[in-house]
Amino acid sequence: METNAFSEIFPLFDFASADTLEWLLSVVEEQDYPKDTVLITEDNWGKAVFFVVSGWIKIRYSSREQQVTLDILSRGDCFGEMAVLDEAPRLTEVVALSDVELVSISAQRFIQMLYKEPQLHHRMLQLTVKRVRQSYRRFLLSQYSAKVRLVKTLIALAENYGQSTERGTEILYIPDSDLADLAGINEEETGKILESIHHKGWIEIDKSHQTLALSNLKQLNHLVKQL
Repeated sequence: METNAFSEIFPLFDFASADTLEWLLSVVEEQDYPKDTVLITEDNWGKAVFFVVSGWIKIRYSSREQQVTLDILSRGDCFGEMAVLDEAPRLTEVVALSDVELVSISAQRFIQMLYKEPQLHHRMLQLTVKRVRQSYRRFLLSQYSAKVRLVKTLIALAENYGQSTERGTEILYIPDSDLADLAGINEEETGKILESIHHKGWIEIDKSHQTLALSNLKQLNHLVKQL
């Protein structure tokens, strides 16, 4: 991968020098995983930092009693950096929601890179603040109806990761159980709401290609405010 392409995919490296990017690309490892692969278990955090080149992943809490999806990430995101910077135990794992292409850098080299490029410290702080803000917004969803929660969740995924197509802004057709966890509603409600907003023309679902398209993000944001 060329340095320009890498910094274009990952805004974290917008201000990294050409030398740092060249060094980074010389030490990263490229990895491809099929759908449903468990990429990291709770015992394997802190060994490397991962960058999503393509595909979709979910971060979930898993125990004997339950599995709960906490977040969904896609192209341009990274994960594992907090486990490298903070060695506290993690109770989560990472699972591929689709075929996934990653690049990874070892924990030692990631720390070395932060010392090599001080500007990245600021970018890492911005990333952390962004994630805290997203968590806060998700917490605020509890005041809305189930339909608004789900539509707002779809809008957030589309705004962060969607691709513009003739059908609208396209994202992965994410399993109802994962969407339900993110929206804070139950799986049965999720299925019914998806069917309802599909009939209204707000979204288009293509199960054969595992995609979901939001027909008009501006209109959806407007409609959500009226519900």
